[in-house]
Amino acid sequence: MQLEQLISKFQEKDIKSFERLYEMYSDSMFGVIYAIVRNKEEAEEVLQDVFVKAWKSSSSYSAKKGRFFTWILNIARNSAIDKIRSKSFNQGKQNLDATFFVDILETYDNLDTKIDISGLQKYVNTLRDTCKKLIELLYFKGYTQKEASVALKIPLGTVKTNNRKCISELRKNVLK
Repeated sequence: MQLEQLISKFQEKDIKSFERLYEMYSDSMFGVIYAIVRNKEEAEEVLQDVFVKAWKSSSSYSAKKGRFFTWILNIARNSAIDKIRSKSFNQGKQNLDATFFVDILETYDNLDTKIDISGLQKYVNTLRDTCKKLIELLYFKGYTQKEASVALKIPLGTVKTNNRKCISELRKNVLK
């Protein structure tokens, strides 16, 4: 079955199509989520929430606005960011061993982290350095645009403009 047909059936609430899309995308989405929440159990929980949200809002997906992968990736990324900003997530971190935080800080600062989200990293690596750094922060590490602005020491407006340009460039590389 073609991807378009699978998505169409998914939007019609076909369980088999949902299961197939879950098989196709769950590993990639887990990678994105885990890179942000840095906890396996929390990442698994968020992953389930992502697919429930996708199921409930399947009618909001439109191929005219972008690819299905991008749509569900945005749901995953936003859900993971919501999770780490939640009060319950932060309270659960209060009594953690210091090595947990050292690991996060080392990973947070290392822009060379090897995250391979279904081959996406190879396309990101073809981008110029400014795009690599920006995409790493915004999409793989869950920074807000304002946080990326501070980290990269560039104006917020420049981050927003570069983000659009970099995503456009990435799209062109993927579609080659």
